[in-house]
Amino acid sequence: MEIETFLMTVITIIAVIKSFTLTTFIGILIVIILLFFSALISGSENAYFSLKQTEIDSIKSSSAKRKSKLISNLGNPKLLLATILISNNFVNTAIVILSSFLVNQTFDFSDAPILGLLIQIGVITSVILFAGEILPKIIATQKAVQIALFMAIPLDFLSKLFKPFSWILIKSSNIIDKKISKKSHNISIEELSDAIDITSNSTNHKEETKILKGIVNFGDIDVKEIMKSRIDVVAVDINTPFDEMLNKVVNCGYSRIPVYKENFDHIEGILYIKNLLAFLNEPADFQWRKLIKPAFFVPENKKINDMLKEFQEKKIHLAIVVDEYGGTSGIVTLEDIIEEIVGDIKDEFDTISNETLYSKIDDNTYIFEGKITLNDFYKILKIEDKIFGDIKGESDTLAGLILENQGKIPELNSEITINNFRFIIESADNRRIKKIKLIIDNKSTQ
Repeated sequence: MEIETFLMTVITIIAVIKSFTLTTFIGILIVIILLFFSALISGSENAYFSLKQTEIDSIKSSSAKRKSKLISNLGNPKLLLATILISNNFVNTAIVILSSFLVNQTFDFSDAPILGLLIQIGVITSVILFAGEILPKIIATQKAVQIALFMAIPLDFLSKLFKPFSWILIKSSNIIDKKISKKSHNISIEELSDAIDITSNSTNHKEETKILKGIVNFGDIDVKEIMKSRIDVVAVDINTPFDEMLNKVVNCGYSRIPVYKENFDHIEGILYIKNLLAFLNEPADFQWRKLIKPAFFVPENKKINDMLKEFQEKKIHLAIVVDEYGGTSGIVTLEDIIEEIVGDIKDEFDTISNETLYSKIDDNTYIFEGKITLNDFYKILKIEDKIFGDIKGESDTLAGLILENQGKIPELNSEITINNFRFIIESADNRRIKKIKLIIDNKSTQ
C-alpha cells in the first residue's frame, strides 16, 4: 500500500512538470542574480542613511578609492533615495515577471489555478521580502561603512542611468511637500504662551503654569537679559593681598568670585571659595593666585538654553559674559538660568533679591532701581514683554529702556509716558538713571 502511494505521488509530480529544460535553469540563475542585486540595493539604503558623522569623517580622511563617489552620493540625499527606490522597483519587477514565467513554463496549474496564483504571489513575494529586503537591511545596519563603500560606484552609475525618472520623482515629491507645508501652522512663542493662559483653569496650580511659560520662553532669551551687570559683580584684583582678599570673600558671601588684572575687562580666572578652606591660616603673603581656575567666556547674545547645555557639559556654574569688543559685560550663573523656569531660588545666604531693586507703594505705583533687568521688571508687573517690544531696542534694563525712548539721560523729576505707563525719574546723574517711579494709569494693559 505504501509503495502504491509513493508511486502515485511520483506520477503526480511527473504529470505536473511539463518541461524542465536548460532555459529553466538559466531563468532560475537570473532570478538568483536579480535577488542578489535587490539585496545590495536595499542594503545600501540602510547603509547610507545610518552612517554616523564620525564614520563619514573617517571615510573622508581615509585613502578609500570609492570615497569620492560615496561623498558625492551623500551630497544629494533626495537623488540618492530616488535612485535606490527606482532601481529596486525595476529589479523587483523583473524578478516577479521572470518568476511568473518560469512557474508557468515549469508547472501545469490548469487544474488548480488558485494554487498557481498563491504560489506566484505568496512564495515569490515572501522570497523577495526576506532575501531582498529584510535580511540585507539587517546586515547593512551592522556593516554600514563596508556596504556604503562597496555600493558607491554602482549607485553613482545608477543615479546617472535613472536620472530622468529620479528628476520626476523628486519634483513630484517637492510639490507635495509644498502643499503640506502650506497647510501646516507655525506656532509662535507668544501664541503658545497665550495658549497656556487660555487652557489654565482653577484646578491648575499657578506655579505649574508659571513653569510651563518659563519653558516656552526659555529658548528665546539671551544671556545678556538675565546676566548680573558688571557694576553689581563682586570681583577681586589678582594683586590683592591674601588677608584683604579673605575679608572680601567673607563679606560678599559668594562661592565663586571672578579675578581680574588691572580692570574688570581683563578677567584672569575664577576663584572657588571652597579651595581656600585648606589655606585659611596661611600668612598675608600667601600666593593665593595659584588657586585660580580658568574662566569660561560667553557672548551676550548666546541663548540661555544653549548656555545651560554648556554648563552641563563643562560641569561649571558660572560664566563671564563679554560684549562684541571683548569687554566684560557681567556674569551669568547656572542659578540665573534655572530661575527663568522655576522662578526665584533663595537660600540662607541670599542677601540680595529683587525686593532690593524695587518697592511697591500700591497696586499701581512702584519705585524701581534703574539697573533692574527688563526680564525681572516684566515678572514683577506680570506683563508681557511685547508691551515695550517696539521701543526696547538693544536695552536690557529699565534705565536702558528709557534711554532708548528718550535718546538721552532725562533730567531729575522728568516724566516719560510709554503706553499707559508713566515713568518719573527719581534719581539720576550725568552718567546714568538710578531710580525710577512707575505709575500704571490703566491696569488692564497687563
